[in-house]
Amino acid sequence: MAEQKHASKRFAEKSSRVITYVILSIISVIWVLPFIYLIAQSFSSTVNPSNFFPTDPTWANYAKLFTDKDTTPFFNWWINTFVIALFTAALQTILVLMTSYALSRLRFNGRQGIMKLILILGMFPGFLGMLVVFYILQLLGLNNSIYSLILVYTASSAMSYYVAKGFFDTIPKSLDEAVLIDGGSKNTVFWKIILPLSKPIIIYTILVSFTGPWGDFMFGSYIVKNASLPPSGYTVAVGLQGIVADPNFYGVFCAGAVLVSIPITALFFWLQRYYVEGIAGGAVKG
Repeated sequence: MAEQKHASKRFAEKSSRVITYVILSIISVIWVLPFIYLIAQSFSSTVNPSNFFPTDPTWANYAKLFTDKDTTPFFNWWINTFVIALFTAALQTILVLMTSYALSRLRFNGRQGIMKLILILGMFPGFLGMLVVFYILQLLGLNNSIYSLILVYTASSAMSYYVAKGFFDTIPKSLDEAVLIDGGSKNTVFWKIILPLSKPIIIYTILVSFTGPWGDFMFGSYIVKNASLPPSGYTVAVGLQGIVADPNFYGVFCAGAVLVSIPITALFFWLQRYYVEGIAGGAVKG
């Protein structure tokens, strides 16, 4: 009787595992299909989005991205976006880590109030302040350049301190005390102790800070339209959105989307281990 119950239990576990794998496989296929379609259409020479796979694949769409500089100056778009994302990632990472360290290790008047205020402000979508932000840029004379986006993306980055603070909370405070007893300062603790032990969260912060500006369209479009910038001054998202409305450039749009996704995908897979460790470590405490 006991053996039958044990066999029945094992059968139920295997059945549950099989069902789970089937469901996950179906979800994976659904998730991957749009990317396969995008890659397939990037090789299409005819304007027929209804065909999943092109009948006459060609590399012409990729070549047009770099040869037709009047309509699709893709290299300029890519450079603009890369510079914005690179500087934003560097500045955001520094601000987020320093803010997280201060809120995690230091105790000062108003600390809890600041954390609660940031939590409340974070509940409001960022685009609600677009008009105000653009007006401030206009007052400062910074609304005529796409590179003013670096300032916009960096300004409120310290509000994203939650994950990094949670990671810093897991580092024993006895290390801080040992450094202070030996005559070190808070700066020494941060630069010499905390950061060398925080490689996963540093890489996580860099990835998050880089991917945001890389794919942003909303505020980038707002700056471009109000500044009347030439096509060469666009970011990748704004530039590709401008050509997708033309059916003749549908394949070119797909090719550009594929090229845009490659750096982010490669970077993510390369640093995936640290990314997961950063999230897991930062989720332990809040």
